[in-house]
Amino acid sequence: MQDNSQSTMPGRFPAQSGLSDAPVAILLSLYNGGTYLSEQLASLEGQTHTNWVLYWRDDGSTDGTLSLMQHFSQKMGHRCIMVTPRNGQHLGVTASYSHLLAAVPPDMPVAFCDQDDVWLPDKLARGLKALATLPPTQPGLYCARQTLTDRNLTPVGLSPPLPQATSFLAALTQNIATGCTIMLSPAACDLLKKAMPASSHILHDWWAYLLVAGAGGNILTDNRPVLLYRQHGQNAVGAPARFMQRALGALRRGPSLFMDIFRANTLYLLSRRQLLTPQNQESLRLIQQGLGRGWRGLAARFSLLQKMEQLRRHEKLEQLVFRLWFLLG
Repeated sequence: MQDNSQSTMPGRFPAQSGLSDAPVAILLSLYNGGTYLSEQLASLEGQTHTNWVLYWRDDGSTDGTLSLMQHFSQKMGHRCIMVTPRNGQHLGVTASYSHLLAAVPPDMPVAFCDQDDVWLPDKLARGLKALATLPPTQPGLYCARQTLTDRNLTPVGLSPPLPQATSFLAALTQNIATGCTIMLSPAACDLLKKAMPASSHILHDWWAYLLVAGAGGNILTDNRPVLLYRQHGQNAVGAPARFMQRALGALRRGPSLFMDIFRANTLYLLSRRQLLTPQNQESLRLIQQGLGRGWRGLAARFSLLQKMEQLRRHEKLEQLVFRLWFLLG
């Protein structure tokens, strides 16, 4: 059983009329980010695509984040929209971005934004140009590489290369779409809203990647960096520059955590199977049957790896780790 939700690179379709000039909803969730926030906001102001609106919410900061953001909002006027917290609770990263996404009007492309990065000036323009190559009704997710920096924005390397093609089965094994680089087409935004609430087991970027791929949408990858990705020790998720580091990290964590997440993602997607292609629904059904315990489960998972060649990670070493953890269950 193979799935055919391959990514589509920009240029295969004529550009959608008007999408490259469309207003973009930038979603920014804040939590104790006052140290670096000003530089990120300045990079938003420096975008060559100036037709954007910032939807933001503070997730319970105790530093100066909220006052900084309120000052920026006063400066920008109608281009900044505060999305109020739900009952004043600290929602966490995924729920906070889901709350922001729910506030975006229909027919707007969306860009996820982190509080501590610095966007390159053409980030929005490049993402929109890529999404404009897709049919309007097809969900699309654009993601790109990043220039990794230290806390002072001194470059230290690049994030790992992105594959030119991916698939739904590959999306189940790992996330390649870093949230701060993601842009979503209006059709993808509509898809994610239908799937809410978001999965509580993974971050918003993997959730979006899984659903767009599972629905037969297009994953557009860009191997040119679009931002400076600041590594400062308090990141929600870090970005090791080399795949060896990521593989060794997976080895240290062991199979239990990975398979708990894998099972949770499978069940979550099955509960929203009506949003997925029939072929991907069938793949999930077969995978669920293979997630049993004991020797029978091991034999079933071994058979799945033989039948589903796209159930794999993109780097060879990471693929070896995945196969080991998947078989151990």
